[in-house]
Amino acid sequence: MNNFIACCGLDCEKCEARLATINNDNTLRAKVAKEWSELNKVEITPQMINCTGCRIEGPKTPFCQSLCPIRKCAQNKGFATCGDCNEVEHCETLSMITSHNDQALNNLTSK
Repeated sequence: MNNFIACCGLDCEKCEARLATINNDNTLRAKVAKEWSELNKVEITPQMINCTGCRIEGPKTPFCQSLCPIRKCAQNKGFATCGDCNEVEHCETLSMITSHNDQALNNLTSK
């Protein structure tokens, strides 16, 4: 599986946080921080927007690094992604993403 597919199936190559990081784009960092703050109803600063990808060596956003329940679960089970788990299509935790992102589930289940 493509290493840029996150544990949850999202495509890190398309993530604006990753794009801001690899391009050192502070304007994009500020935009992402504002959008994510509003979406998650928590303060996210531009300085927090540094991520190379969920499964790629390098910096992660604070959420991805230590708070994401999906990433924690996959790591605790020793899986590269949730696609390695036999509960992938019925997982309540993973449904945080897959319930509104069909592509994420497809990324995890297509071989």
